[in-house]
Amino acid sequence: MLRLSFLMLALMWGFSVAHASSILVLGDSLTAGYGLPPGQSLVDQLQGALTAKGHKVTLINGGVSGDTAAQGAARLDWALTNDVKGVIIELGANDALRGLDPSQTEASLRSILDALKAKNLPVLILGMKAPPNMGADYKTKFDGLYPKLAKDYGASLYPFYLDGVAAVAALNQADGIHPNEKGLAVIVPKLLPVVEQFVAQLP
Repeated sequence: MLRLSFLMLALMWGFSVAHASSILVLGDSLTAGYGLPPGQSLVDQLQGALTAKGHKVTLINGGVSGDTAAQGAARLDWALTNDVKGVIIELGANDALRGLDPSQTEASLRSILDALKAKNLPVLILGMKAPPNMGADYKTKFDGLYPKLAKDYGASLYPFYLDGVAAVAALNQADGIHPNEKGLAVIVPKLLPVVEQFVAQLP
């Protein structure tokens, strides 16, 4: 009887592990947690918020500081493990900071989205906006990328990752670019409902 109980527990554990969902957060320094204490990155705080709400999902921090959209696309294949059931894309900020042609950024993001579509993986895009000093024409082209891509690929969209935090000195680190802990305390509650809806779409 005892052996049967252990067998049933093992089978139940195996079933739960096999059906565990992981979400890859593919991004740059804003995902990686640049300048923040260990355990305080976007992924860490969002994971804690999801767990507190009872969501049995694991977020994978796929952020690499300095990455452009093209660099994110180049490492997508090895970042996708078999247990990934969905992907959150946070890329493009470095493209805008470097003044890269928005058409180049769009092509890189499309290559990512094409690859994920081929694998039938749901996608949530965290939109970015170009700095005002890039000029009105550049800003219009760059800012319009994310809504257009979300529409073309049927992806979920959070319009602006830094909503409520960008250009607010008290919510950013000394570089004026990366959110500090107070900034993430603004971002995570805003982002959480969108991520919860995304989690509900996972297979």
